[in-house]
Amino acid sequence: MTTSTVPTARAQAAAVTGTLITRLQTDYLNDRPQAVAALARLRRGAGKEFAQVPDLWGLIDTGPLHRTAEDGGRPLNDQELTRAENAVHVAITLWALHQQSRPKGMHQPNHREKPRGLGTAVRRLMPPGDITEPVLKRLIRAGNAPDLTTLSQRLRDIVLLLRGEDIDLDYALLAEQLCHWQEPGGRDAVRRAWGRSFHAYRAPNEADANGQTPPDAATIDTLKDAS
Repeated sequence: MTTSTVPTARAQAAAVTGTLITRLQTDYLNDRPQAVAALARLRRGAGKEFAQVPDLWGLIDTGPLHRTAEDGGRPLNDQELTRAENAVHVAITLWALHQQSRPKGMHQPNHREKPRGLGTAVRRLMPPGDITEPVLKRLIRAGNAPDLTTLSQRLRDIVLLLRGEDIDLDYALLAEQLCHWQEPGGRDAVRRAWGRSFHAYRAPNEADANGQTPPDAATIDTLKDAS
């Protein structure tokens, strides 16, 4: 029986991202000079393509992406490897921007009880029971980005807002979604996932007293980029 390797590429991108960020985040929060200097360099890569910043190749160790998975799966092919490398690069550089000067870890794992996907993070920027249209439009514009470079630039704008409000994000999950986004048909699936997580989140004890309800996934998925 043949097993699809596309989910493996996503899973490896998520695993590499989570491992690298967890180590750097721990060192940064402990004020270790090497980590502080590494984050300063990584931030300069936010919004840029992997190939544009060779200075960061030594900081973002994508070596595990080149190895055969322990479960016996074959190595990633060139196309899968490129997608995974791109996803890891975008996620880690965005995290470095997010973590800047923050006293707590801005990368936190996503859980059902404490969702930390992109849609949820954007929803948390808004007052309970209310919709902030300019913020929502940033998520919609990201979802409708025509290419990965534009997407990373639009995500950069969102990350700056999250940093200002100390709202964390699961960057391993984001890397997995960025890898998926580059696959045929992946953009629709990822946009839908962001819309669902936006729609599903409710702040503790939130009540929509004004009768306003967040748009559902289909709304996020179908709204056109107004830019």
